[in-house]
Amino acid sequence: MDRILVERAQRGDREAFAQLAIAASDRLYAVALRVLRDADAAGDALQTALVKIWHGLPALRDPDRFDGWSYQVVVRQCHSEIRARRRRPFELALHMEAAPVGDAQIGVALRDELERGFSRLNADQRAVLVLMYYRDLSVGEIADTLGVSIGTVKSRLHYARSAMRAAIEADARPVPQEGRPA
Repeated sequence: MDRILVERAQRGDREAFAQLAIAASDRLYAVALRVLRDADAAGDALQTALVKIWHGLPALRDPDRFDGWSYQVVVRQCHSEIRARRRRPFELALHMEAAPVGDAQIGVALRDELERGFSRLNADQRAVLVLMYYRDLSVGEIADTLGVSIGTVKSRLHYARSAMRAAIEADARPVPQEGRPA
């Protein structure tokens, strides 16, 4: 991120902040989408996070930390969205997709398998996996971004990987047919 833009935005320059927001929005939305797993909720989280970033920007001590700090604001907002979602009644949304053919079926099956495993993780576990494997952050950078210790990040990564492995293995087990011996 451009340090000069961050410094101008810290002094209240709306145009500089608009440039920062435009430059960071795609990355921040991608993180929110992967954590929340819902495009509408991710858009809402991003909008709220950008407002919080604007209001909190003057307090940012090191303009070079803008990227990590903005990820932290988005992840925290995602946690707030998840808490709010728990208080709302359940909504079911069906998405119809065209049936894949040929070799694409294997790719779709693998993606679906990963999706099912990922959906079983809690928000903290999804956040560390997204930051590590999607944003390519190191364990130390993830710790700084989330405001937790390196040990906590390693623990969350361990349990997230274990939960993903268990979910994928559980989905791979054959389902016994009723009336037939297993």
